[in-house]
Amino acid sequence: MKKNKNIIECKNITKTYINGGIETKVLKGISFEIKEGEFVAIMGPSGSGKSTLMHILGALDVATSGEYLLDEHNVSTFTDDELADIRMNKIGFVFQAFNLLPRTTVMRNVMLPLIYQNVPEDEAEDRAVEALKSASFDEARIYNLSNQLSGGQMQRVAIARALINDPSLILADEPTGNLDSKTGEIVLATFEKLNKEDGHTIVLITHEPDIAMHADRTIVLKDGVIIEDRDNVKLKIKK
Repeated sequence: MKKNKNIIECKNITKTYINGGIETKVLKGISFEIKEGEFVAIMGPSGSGKSTLMHILGALDVATSGEYLLDEHNVSTFTDDELADIRMNKIGFVFQAFNLLPRTTVMRNVMLPLIYQNVPEDEAEDRAVEALKSASFDEARIYNLSNQLSGGQMQRVAIARALINDPSLILADEPTGNLDSKTGEIVLATFEKLNKEDGHTIVLITHEPDIAMHADRTIVLKDGVIIEDRDNVKLKIKK
């Protein structure tokens, strides 16, 4: 793998929705790059276009125009099956709502993507344990049911599940939104560890400036355009 290659390239991305003959332009020419190993926050208020951009980055939707390259592959031209493959193998998702199966063990929740791929159970279990360790989850609780966990523990399980296929990109959508501030800090520290110690590329979607400051760089959206692309590391040093 080439060092510091671009994991993400967005080239003049637009997104327009048409409802009842009325066009609504949500993204209006978005261009930026993210290199492997970066930890980047995409921040903006409601209506800024950050959720729409997140769906495009996650191959959950496609742009109206422009190009989106993920790991040097032009996702903009992919079929539905190819997009599904990208979501399965190239992107690890972490959502605000955790999206764990209730009354199912931690281990089983993390193994789930591998079960869908018919990976042998022994191998799936070994990979799940390693992912849980990477997500700083307490090994003593791996056979607990998901509904026996705290919010912070559930989010770390969700992070482990996102890691299970060794994705090129971890996409975290408001991952602390359902957590109190103290627990949220623990989860954000987990993302920082995954980035700094393990080298994972992370894109964090948030509307909160203090959450965005945990990343090394912040891309700020407003009304469908990028209004700022700043280096948080330099801001942290100034403090």
